[in-house]
Amino acid sequence: MKTGFIGAGKVGFSLGKYLSVNGVELSGYYSRSLSSAMEAAEFTGSTPFNTPGELCMHSDILVLSVPDKELNGVYNELASEDLNGKLLCHCSGAMSAEEVFPDAKNHGALRCSVHPLFPVSSKYAAYKELGGAYFCIEGDPEGTQLWRDILTALGNPARVIDSSVKSRYHAACSVISNLVCALADESLSLMRSCGFSDAEALAALRPLAESNLRSIFDTDPTSALTGPIERNDIGTVRRHLDCIPEGSGKDTYISASLRLCEMAQRRHSDRDYSGLKEMLYKAKK
Repeated sequence: MKTGFIGAGKVGFSLGKYLSVNGVELSGYYSRSLSSAMEAAEFTGSTPFNTPGELCMHSDILVLSVPDKELNGVYNELASEDLNGKLLCHCSGAMSAEEVFPDAKNHGALRCSVHPLFPVSSKYAAYKELGGAYFCIEGDPEGTQLWRDILTALGNPARVIDSSVKSRYHAACSVISNLVCALADESLSLMRSCGFSDAEALAALRPLAESNLRSIFDTDPTSALTGPIERNDIGTVRRHLDCIPEGSGKDTYISASLRLCEMAQRRHSDRDYSGLKEMLYKAKK
């Protein structure tokens, strides 16, 4: 079976290269920019195509590796082609296969989504790290089974999830990835106000952050919890609230601290965190 990509950005580049170097045959790429398709095809040892129809004719699996907001429009263009017997895929973490390919069955096509839990940041290098990525798949059973077989053969853990939880699943991914960036930025902001440069702050905070992340993944978030919330140290938390400027940073601190109170209570059922929670709720108002 040959896999073709519509879209020659970072995801199309990386996933296509990863598949090709591991023995999965590619037909090639179509992009609105022919130069982008040619670049991706050269990188993966496949063929650039001038039209979606040409790519479709030479592909058994069609992967739409374009931004989420473009998926429906690209599929609408593709729907005029002969899709009978094709497996239509997209790489969005938030949208389901049914949302993107609503009438695929009327065309005799299968549909699914294939989402790597990995930050694809480099067009030319990210594929080297995809070997350790976890993939989540959803859609038609025949399509999800095919992709699960492909990925499992490559050594990737892969799980089929229900389409109804796709947005919630992607929110979970965003919390552990993107929202952590927001917390890091707030920490840097506070360190700057203490006289640190960004480089100095990152160097100082790195061992703390990396040690905490290791503990989270070696055990679990609740077991990894340390600090003033876990100790039920109302005085220190009050000091934090007094020195953090009003705004999104303070709101984030309060909301995250309330969640930490719940975690700490689960860990220490004999402690009373009601006073700490009351202070945080008052600060929230």
